[in-house]
Amino acid sequence: MPSLVLDGLVKSFGEVRALDGVSFQVAAGELFGFVGANGAGKTTAMRIVLGVLSSDAGAVTWDGAPVGPDVRRRIGYMPEERGLYPRMKVGEQLVYLARLHGLSIAAATQAMEHWTEVLGVADRRGDAVEKLSLGNQQRVQLASALVHGPDILVLDEPFSGLDPVAVGVMSEVLRGQAERGVPVIFSSHQLELVERLCDRVGIIRSGRLVACGTVDSLTATARPRWTLEAELPPAWVPAADGETRVEPVAGGAWLVEAPDAAAAQTVLAAALAAGTVRAFTPSRPTLTELFRDVMLEPSEVPA
Repeated sequence: MPSLVLDGLVKSFGEVRALDGVSFQVAAGELFGFVGANGAGKTTAMRIVLGVLSSDAGAVTWDGAPVGPDVRRRIGYMPEERGLYPRMKVGEQLVYLARLHGLSIAAATQAMEHWTEVLGVADRRGDAVEKLSLGNQQRVQLASALVHGPDILVLDEPFSGLDPVAVGVMSEVLRGQAERGVPVIFSSHQLELVERLCDRVGIIRSGRLVACGTVDSLTATARPRWTLEAELPPAWVPAADGETRVEPVAGGAWLVEAPDAAAAQTVLAAALAAGTVRAFTPSRPTLTELFRDVMLEPSEVPA
């Protein structure tokens, strides 16, 4: 199956190295979350994919061939900044953009009607974009990326400014696109959403990709961990061996890190003997915790 591949992208602006050998791929039908702090290089990488910027080194390929004008016409792009004509009516604008991609008037109109309906802005087709709320502008912006039936989706902060209902609608739209075989790459600061939605995640820091993989692989720990929720005496100390670590965390719970399940069961037995146990569940770091650690830790997480 075809993949969008970024291979060794390098880009500098004067003395600032915005991208430093960034490499990853997004397969057909895959949702890829591209995350990093502001200024880390996400938008620069996306603009190179689109041809808005050229790289100093490296290449972008689709299905093994360099991405050129023909492929770029089949990409749906959503910039972080509003890229619509503010005084143009929603319906007219979407038809116009679809026509630029080669659709007939009839096909463009049908696509406009479909996506404005799906994204909940059908009743705003006759309104100028500048008259819409920021959330509805964001919905129209996504419609503009979808209206020509793209083969690849590149979305920069598509969930910014959306209420929970709109986030749910947009999430379903992106899942639907992936299900029809479209590779979807999007950036977002909403890490819980990225963790829930994406097949794989890439974390970029200061122009370098420092972690890349599935959420499960990235958040796996060398030693198993459990969360113990219990009502225990304030001075409770479990009878644990030197390889097991138990420390209190927020909300009346303890984090248990043990070499194996048998050692963890020893801690659980001690808790049951000392008080009331409400829950004892396996625990993994969240993507948010991983992101925080990667941003602070100079060592890299293997891709």
